[in-house]
Amino acid sequence: MTEIPEHLLKRAQAARDKAAASSGDAAPAGGDAPASDPRIPAHLLERSKSARSKTDDGGAVAVADKVAAVVAAAPASGGVPVGAGPGGHTQRLLTVVKSGSIQDVKATPVDKVHTWPHLLAVEFVAALACTAFLFFFSIFVNAPLLQLANPNQTPNPSKAPWYFLGLQELLTMFHPMVAGVTIPGIALFALILAPYMDKNPSNKPEDRKFATSIMTVHLMFWAVLVMIGSFFRGPGFNFVFPWRDGLFFEL
Repeated sequence: MTEIPEHLLKRAQAARDKAAASSGDAAPAGGDAPASDPRIPAHLLERSKSARSKTDDGGAVAVADKVAAVVAAAPASGGVPVGAGPGGHTQRLLTVVKSGSIQDVKATPVDKVHTWPHLLAVEFVAALACTAFLFFFSIFVNAPLLQLANPNQTPNPSKAPWYFLGLQELLTMFHPMVAGVTIPGIALFALILAPYMDKNPSNKPEDRKFATSIMTVHLMFWAVLVMIGSFFRGPGFNFVFPWRDGLFFEL
């Protein structure tokens, strides 16, 4: 049988003492309920007597003590106790429930967010800010435009804008098919395949050596071509030294 907690036993003993003091009949010293108590069913009294006869030591709590504790905790005014079952029985099942919520509602932290609205909203605001900056900047600062083009006088050297000088530099080294299609296509295809070749989920640069190397090679390759085309190409798009022949570059 399930052991009754100590605080319930103490509460039952205090209720028995109070009931015995109010009726003038002192409770037994051992905490046993009187055998003539009409509120205790006869079969429970018989079970308690047989249990006491089988128990030699005083360490175990008899069944009668447990039943008497529950009965004594009931109202002493007589009649059926409040909340009693059929026939006035007051047996109850006791259980221990741990404190706290049964269902864990704590969200598991993740390092991913939805593209909309977290990313696209920020990008849209940034695009609006850049557009507004360029609009007001163009009001107060004139664009660095040259004079009208003269078809009878071709500038020498004739250079493309700086962001196309890398491609123009490649055209001086390779066939137009190779310089304009093959090499840029391979570079773009390698950048497209980079996320599939490097599936490391870490965001730390020291853990993404492959992706960092691919992007560094791409940027340095294009930056070197732009710098050569900007500062080391003179008349006829020939190779010159800017500190000796001058600078042939305009924005």
